[in-house]
Amino acid sequence: MTELRIALAQVAASDRPGDNADLVADYTARAAQAGARLVVFPEATMCRFGVPLAPVAEPLDGPWADRVAQSAHEHGVTVAAGMFTPSGDRVANTLLVAGPDGRTGYSKVHLFDAFGFVESRTVAPGDEAVTVEVDGVRVGLTICYDIRFPALFTALADAGADVIAVAASWGAGPGKLDAWTTLARARALDTTTYVVACDQADPGEPDPRGAPRGVGGSLAVGPDGEILTQAGPGPDLLVVDIDTDRVAAVRETLPVLANRRDFRHPHRSVRP
Repeated sequence: MTELRIALAQVAASDRPGDNADLVADYTARAAQAGARLVVFPEATMCRFGVPLAPVAEPLDGPWADRVAQSAHEHGVTVAAGMFTPSGDRVANTLLVAGPDGRTGYSKVHLFDAFGFVESRTVAPGDEAVTVEVDGVRVGLTICYDIRFPALFTALADAGADVIAVAASWGAGPGKLDAWTTLARARALDTTTYVVACDQADPGEPDPRGAPRGVGGSLAVGPDGEILTQAGPGPDLLVVDIDTDRVAAVRETLPVLANRRDFRHPHRSVRP
């Protein structure tokens, strides 16, 4: 049995990276005090959406990531936090992971060109799935709109993930919180993994430019689709314990990964 305590830091990021690094330091300290070994922050923790992102983008070894890594090192934990890194004439929407063994990043594969927002205008897509190991537990990394694409999640499960983290700044609107919750549960059931999904806190009013700013509702879901804990709309810190034996037990009784069949076959259409 391998257990891992995970904290979800549902924060409301501003457009000031320095202040947001202070938020990371504060929530990381609180999470470590609660015994968490992995602290997951939302997408765009470095700087909220709705402002130009190129001026704040920095590499993974830049000053902002250094501050996150310093917080992780100070408390002996692993921290995952959304930031923006340079990528040609655009930026990459990156999930920084900083821990005792160094730092790495995952760049968002599926860009949010939906509901009237066009992320690809300023953000370049990533092209690879990424997992990291935290205290012997394999954790898959995803960002926001990725949650609508089951193939990425099953690829992470195939790569050995027992937990899949989702860092998000979910767009507001009718039914969007329900969709967020439903999608997190569906991806857990698709993969029989734990899904820990951390969203930005609800800012209380819509962004005038239609940028996705968060709706709250961060949650942890078990490999059987059960919601283990869920936040409300405001800033919060959730703590959840995961157990890889639970993943193995669910996969024994619900072997959806093993039962998959390849549907890339010629299409046949018939008239009834």
